[in-house]
Amino acid sequence: MSSHEPLILTKGLPDEVCPIAKVIDMIGTKWTFLILRDLLIEGTMRFSDLLRCLDGISPKTLSLRLKELEDHGILTRTVYPEVPPRVEYTLTEKGKQLEGVFIELKRFGLTL
Repeated sequence: MSSHEPLILTKGLPDEVCPIAKVIDMIGTKWTFLILRDLLIEGTMRFSDLLRCLDGISPKTLSLRLKELEDHGILTRTVYPEVPPRVEYTLTEKGKQLEGVFIELKRFGLTL
């Protein structure tokens, strides 16, 4: 199925993994969602900038969430050979496809 075909909500078979559940499992945590939001807005961010923007997240949790997103192909991590090392995170094309989801959630949130 191409991404341009119209979709409707249907229940899958009991042994099928729900595609919505897969996405929620991947991006549904508070920190992951906020990391994605910030990268969608800013484009590319350094680890320290993300840490500063996400009030209350620990460096360990941020590092873990970024690694999970990288493993899913949602973002890329670029390390620059400087002292101290500079690390930047940027959404991949796959990650940028989430923008529509975030826009629709914002649209709905503005009605509450």
